[in-house]
Amino acid sequence: MSQSQARRFPFRPELARDGQHVAVAIVGAGPVGMVLALDLAKRGVASVILDDDDTLSTGSRAVCWARRALDICDRVGIAGRMMEKGVTWYDGAVHFGPEPVFQFRLASPGDAKFPAFINLQQFHVESHLVEACLAEPKIELRWLTRLAGLSQDAKRATLELATPEGRYRLSADWVLACDGARSQARRLLDLEFKGQVFEDRFLIADVKTDIDLPALRRFWFDPPFHTGQTALLHKEADGEWRVDFQLGWNADPEVEKRPENVVPRVKKMLGEDRKVEIAWSSVYTFQCRRLDRFVHGRVIFAGDSAHQVSPFGARGANSGIQDADNLGWKLAAVVTGEAPAALLDSYDRERIHAADENILNSTRSTNFIAPGGAIAKIARTAALRLARALPFARALVNSGRLSVPAVLDGSPLNTDGAGFVPTKGLRPGAPVPNAPLKAGGFLLDRLDLGFTLLAFVERGGTVPAPETGWRVVAVDPKTESAIAQLFDAEPGTVCLIRPDSHVAARWRRYDADAVRQAHARCLGRAAPAAAPVPHAPAEGLIRRESNFDDADGFYDDLIAMTQGLGDEQARLVQAKLLLILANQIGDRAMLAEAMRLARQGEEP
Repeated sequence: MSQSQARRFPFRPELARDGQHVAVAIVGAGPVGMVLALDLAKRGVASVILDDDDTLSTGSRAVCWARRALDICDRVGIAGRMMEKGVTWYDGAVHFGPEPVFQFRLASPGDAKFPAFINLQQFHVESHLVEACLAEPKIELRWLTRLAGLSQDAKRATLELATPEGRYRLSADWVLACDGARSQARRLLDLEFKGQVFEDRFLIADVKTDIDLPALRRFWFDPPFHTGQTALLHKEADGEWRVDFQLGWNADPEVEKRPENVVPRVKKMLGEDRKVEIAWSSVYTFQCRRLDRFVHGRVIFAGDSAHQVSPFGARGANSGIQDADNLGWKLAAVVTGEAPAALLDSYDRERIHAADENILNSTRSTNFIAPGGAIAKIARTAALRLARALPFARALVNSGRLSVPAVLDGSPLNTDGAGFVPTKGLRPGAPVPNAPLKAGGFLLDRLDLGFTLLAFVERGGTVPAPETGWRVVAVDPKTESAIAQLFDAEPGTVCLIRPDSHVAARWRRYDADAVRQAHARCLGRAAPAAAPVPHAPAEGLIRRESNFDDADGFYDDLIAMTQGLGDEQARLVQAKLLLILANQIGDRAMLAEAMRLARQGEEP
């Protein structure tokens, strides 16, 4: 057990004052709750964090921290400590059976302030966050304080809290439910999680062993050490390794996580002569679910209390931290009177959009990793075999689409000026990357905690001076050509950047009235901009007339090519052929119409 895991935090009875009222109460001292508290504090808003435990989490849990989460953690002051201990990685490898299929690179070192990912056990991150919260006068941590009751009216929420010395009541203007997948707040409000629970189980474990391998993500399909299943290996801090083994739905969780059963699995993976010590193990099931809404009156849900995804892809905790990033500035604006409470509806809309994107990607990963049915298994095998020789098929191999921040398309806060191609440059709703500046430093470090106007001005040009007093960051599009290209900017282009470093609006030329209107829209004080009218899908994409010079000869050749194949081989070849032809078509609508025509009269 590490020093972080061994830490215990005392219950402080002097803080349990019955009838006290606070502006913000946060339920859950996990990464999401503490990042939210620190973000609010930087914006001048005090909060109380309530947690039913007196320790940090056990085991690695959320071990992979993506670049966007590191950017957010940098703003609240802990990214440097995370980098000191975390294991940096940019690369991954996919294996099928005993052989490697391909490797991939997520990003290049030096293209941003932080790497694509670091691996760091969750309890280390929590330890850094606790230290930061304890050093912040606007944050009060109350341990061994369990949420036992929750009610609300139009003006406030009332929490009944159970402690080692009895119960007391606390009221709050806002309650932020960051209490995880088994959320007590969600249970007390009788809110339903909707979605899918997949019938499969996975063993995860942190192990100490004497191997020395480069830090890259290794994923196996049907490896010889775990036949017919999948496995994952990651390097962690403290000389530990994270292993994941697919078990199947009928596995007994209590039996599988016993050390005497975990050790042999790990030795089969790494080598029978390896020393293996189990630091922690658990068994989980895939779940892709969320609440219908995240904002329920005075109670707002964030992180796993609001949505759950399978762990492959590192989308859980990273998405939760982005929830905190989205909610913090909005709630601070509401609490300080800068914005109406209706602004919080945009948190609901934007983060449900992000959650649905994560659930979609997580569900697709799950369906590839644990395919249901013979056809799905054949299609997966076809993709894996093609991927060895054909680069296009590597895009089909889904061992977990790794976490990326959502582009908040369709947000009521977005404004897009005329003259931009919607698919070119960072459009409204897109997150701004922390790209390096030739002048030194990084882009996000130049932005303000509030709104920032990014102005692309050539040397000697006039820099806009908005009346609002926001920070204006001038960028020379010639000197900083990479930044200009990132924003599809030319001399005179201006972009309004939100406090959570998403693009709020962009214009080819500065217009003070347009900027003021976009700013008001971002604070919920102006109507949303008109949304573009979507194009109707094209019809009749499939050619009906013959495209063959010699139809009979073509048909004879097709039949001859499949001669000598058994039923299983024929199905696999057909699946490969379908994937190759789909790549040649390159049009999802055309593929869907072709499949519809092919299935006519053959529906079960």
